[in-house]
Amino acid sequence: MEHDIQTRIQAKVFEFALLEMVHQQRNTFQPLWTVESWAKFLIWMALNCGLAGDRESLELFADALGPGLTTRMRRLFFERTIETFSLRLMADPAEANVLVLPASGATFVNHEDVDEALTQVGLNEKVDLDRNSWQLMDALVVIPWRVAAFTS
Repeated sequence: MEHDIQTRIQAKVFEFALLEMVHQQRNTFQPLWTVESWAKFLIWMALNCGLAGDRESLELFADALGPGLTTRMRRLFFERTIETFSLRLMADPAEANVLVLPASGATFVNHEDVDEALTQVGLNEKVDLDRNSWQLMDALVVIPWRVAAFTS
């Protein structure tokens, strides 16, 4: 039983360290909210793990992470909680839309707060701000990306 407790503690420490690393570093890889920023982050991680920057080393790194960890890190990388407005933004450019939902059990999302939150994190230039294009699903707001957002 002691081994199980140690394993759970190690997993929690790893999760905490991963979360902190992603949160502290993700804004340094420009342009934000792009696949390019995600790729730069992964390369930075690989280099800091002692791997070379060549294709073979980067592929080895990606294989070592595996799909589960990579997916978890990517979600952390492209997700933001905006405490000021009590909103959670999920803005992975590989997805068709940006999702906005309440962060703290609220059942309503104020559209003015969504506008402000998008501006605060730099997404206002990358998403369609025309509220007529937004889909409302209970407390979830679905906002399409601007097509031009991926060309810059």
